[in-house]
Amino acid sequence: MFYSAAQPDPDDDCYDRDENEGSIILSLISQLRVGMDLSKVTFPTFVLEPRSMLERITDFMSHPDLIFGAENCDDPEERFIRVLQYYLAGWHIKPKGVKKPYNPILGEFFRCRYDYPDGTRGFYIAEQVSHHPPISAFYYISPANKVAILGELRPKSKFLGNSVSTNMEGENRILLMGRPEDGEYVISMPNMYARGILWGKMVLELGDNCTAKNERSGYSAEIQFKTKGYFSGAYNAIAGRVRRGSTETGEVSGKWSHTMEYKTSKGEKRTLFDVTKDGSKVAPKFVPPEDQQEPNESRRLWSKLTAAIVAKDMEAATEAKTAVEESQREMRRQREESGKQHVPRFFALKDGRWLPKFSVPEDPQLAVQHVEQWIWGSPSAPSSAPPS
Repeated sequence: MFYSAAQPDPDDDCYDRDENEGSIILSLISQLRVGMDLSKVTFPTFVLEPRSMLERITDFMSHPDLIFGAENCDDPEERFIRVLQYYLAGWHIKPKGVKKPYNPILGEFFRCRYDYPDGTRGFYIAEQVSHHPPISAFYYISPANKVAILGELRPKSKFLGNSVSTNMEGENRILLMGRPEDGEYVISMPNMYARGILWGKMVLELGDNCTAKNERSGYSAEIQFKTKGYFSGAYNAIAGRVRRGSTETGEVSGKWSHTMEYKTSKGEKRTLFDVTKDGSKVAPKFVPPEDQQEPNESRRLWSKLTAAIVAKDMEAATEAKTAVEESQREMRRQREESGKQHVPRFFALKDGRWLPKFSVPEDPQLAVQHVEQWIWGSPSAPSSAPPS
């Protein structure tokens, strides 16, 4: 599970369920045991965010200006902070209420294109490469801006009584292609907690630590996502320290839902991201219309479920969700009978990591042509799609 939560007030991440929702949630108690893995538990459709996890990951590509041009910074500390900025700015995008995106089915994929104001482009592809355990592999590249981001997400959820915890195993790997000497910037994920799922206020919190590091330069950061205490504290607070080797060079503070700052060891301050000022400046995605998508492409695959959720028709939503899940079970049964194993289309497992089946040409223009051909099979496939 990967929950999201909207906040009318950046300091308040609570959601009151209505009476019907409460009764449906209580009906789940018979399925649940404290500490159990939730991968096989069916949750009611009203807790669903109307998009797939594979699309949810694109939130981290919403503010590309924060990382574009980072390779031009001669100071390795500045490059590290720019990468950290990009990552931290991806958490504020949320639907209303405490919601979770759809669990992708095996073989499902989501692809989109970004057209930036300066004429450059970015491309994103994500695929569900494993179902048990669930693994989502993703890849983003903007050749002209010399940025590539790849990684995988392996969420593991547990029921804790009146809350659900999701350990967000996996990482983001960022490459500044204009600085090959930097190698990879590797960033892990905080964990997530959906509290009050059976009674009381529903609250979404990010908790525990995430780490960011660049082994080549020696820079690292450990960021604590703080959960609110019973009697003190605030929602969505973060705090962390940046180091080069064992030497502290600065600290990060603020709220991921509002404003985050970086203060150097010399006392110089700068804003990393201000949600009030820049949160709405989200890079639009260009996605092919559903009638041009393949059957296992996220928006087409879940189109009936999404339409039902938007229409607040929970009965139709449940039927649509069940239909997709039953279809997946049937495909799994057919694979087992034939002895065939699923082979991911866009990613391959190599040395324990899911990597894209794509090599980037050095020439940016050639790279754009090749990545379009790889993702869509045609360089003009998504051109007619409106931004979304």
